[in-house]
Amino acid sequence: MSSTRSTVDNNCVVKKGGPTLPAGIYTGICLALFAWMYFPAYQYMSIKWGLEDYNHCYLIPVIVMYILWEKRTAFRAVSTAPSWFGLVPLGIGVVLFWLGELGGEFYTIHISSWFVMIGMAWTYLGWNKLKLIGFPLCFLITMFPFPNLINNNLTLRLKLISSELGVAMLRIYGMSAYREGNVIDVGFTKLQVVDACSGLRYFLPLIILGILLAYYFRAAMWKRIALVLFAIPLSIITNSMRIASVGILYRFWGPVVVDGFFHDFSGWFIFMASLVMMLAVMWCLKRIFPDSQTAASYEKENGSVPAGIVKQEIGMRYAFLLAVPMFLLLGGTTLLANNVDFREKIPLRQPFSTFPVHVGDWQGERQVMDKVYLDSLELSDYLLIDYRNSQQQNINFYVAYNESQRGGKSSHSPATCLPGNGWEFKDSGITSVELPGGKVIKVQRAFLDKNGQKLLAYYWFSQRGRILHNLFELKLFAFWDAIVARRTDGALVRIITPVRDSGNLTESESRLKDFVRVMLPVLDQYLPGRTVR
Repeated sequence: MSSTRSTVDNNCVVKKGGPTLPAGIYTGICLALFAWMYFPAYQYMSIKWGLEDYNHCYLIPVIVMYILWEKRTAFRAVSTAPSWFGLVPLGIGVVLFWLGELGGEFYTIHISSWFVMIGMAWTYLGWNKLKLIGFPLCFLITMFPFPNLINNNLTLRLKLISSELGVAMLRIYGMSAYREGNVIDVGFTKLQVVDACSGLRYFLPLIILGILLAYYFRAAMWKRIALVLFAIPLSIITNSMRIASVGILYRFWGPVVVDGFFHDFSGWFIFMASLVMMLAVMWCLKRIFPDSQTAASYEKENGSVPAGIVKQEIGMRYAFLLAVPMFLLLGGTTLLANNVDFREKIPLRQPFSTFPVHVGDWQGERQVMDKVYLDSLELSDYLLIDYRNSQQQNINFYVAYNESQRGGKSSHSPATCLPGNGWEFKDSGITSVELPGGKVIKVQRAFLDKNGQKLLAYYWFSQRGRILHNLFELKLFAFWDAIVARRTDGALVRIITPVRDSGNLTESESRLKDFVRVMLPVLDQYLPGRTVR
């Protein structure tokens, strides 16, 4: 006769005899390892949550806990079936942790923590329980702030779109308005659309709100998707309406509408109006396109208690076998990360303050950047010189150097910065420059136009002897260099010259190429590693 007896209770729960792994012990070990491993990354995340663009993230854990509490009855009714498959997302999370740790990108570490959470839950709870709480676990991803590369580009794009739509609304109202990048000229004053008015503070919360409303929306999947997608143009249009309202009311009330109570109140009012519009869209989708799905099927989707579920408690031996490799993997990773010296090597270099202002036929005059820009860019060193040759031809030479690009820091591409100041990029692409000795480098080229003023620009990113052309390449090689060389230093090099005849760029093109040939060997002495591979 077997020593293990099974009994069936009224809820169709099969209980296997023998000791079980106490849930409190398992949970405590998991939380301790998780906190030890991700404390620095989550500490950084809490700082980002303090910014106004991401202060909505404080609500995400609360919402997730509420949804989990709603599912508590169904969760208890589903069988606990530990699975080795949970080690797969756990392994992915550990790999992402090292990529983020060595590359200094916190967003990668945050995503790593999500994979580790999924892996731990899958390993101990099993697929059926994991599937039941799948939505709140996936919803947790929305609490991670975007990396600076994505955040800066998204902010700029939203500012440009909101500014353009705001000007169109002002013109419809009957006001004379003109846009120059992110500056709106309404005649009696100029309004600048700064980062705070980019719409990111509506864009992300409204999308998150749309996801949450779609989860509770008892409708077909296509309607839920449509509701979430509707939040994207809604956030942009409502933010443009707010910008237009500032321009209209400025004439009557003056600067008070730009700051203070009105500014904050208008933001709150626009968000609440957006919520009402989303609820109205839900009502329209429900009334105009009625569903044939039954209420019972919706209850099944949302995780009500399934009928006839067999619940099993797994013995300690099997659960322990699954827990051991997981604990060893997380504990070993944490010990290695905290006890091995992964500090970045900061290369020695000459400061730009010693860079010559006289090079070849070019005589330069140093320029100083305003403190507001320096505080924003957080550069380790920079070079800004206006050069002039004997033919009185001008070139603006700018180099922005970062000794470390960890923690989300990276160079700002002219393709994202200059349009915000009203410059229109035309005929942008890659061009070749032949250097002395027959070497050829490829650099980014752009023709810029602003109110009839025309410029030709060359720019590239210099990183450990590579000539890179975009920020994604820069981030990719920063990861690689951090792993193989423990270095992430790099620089943006930008050269701009006026264009006298927009129909013929030959003169300006030749001027820039001649300047690159003369200046590059000198610059090579100030940037760690060779500028040309």
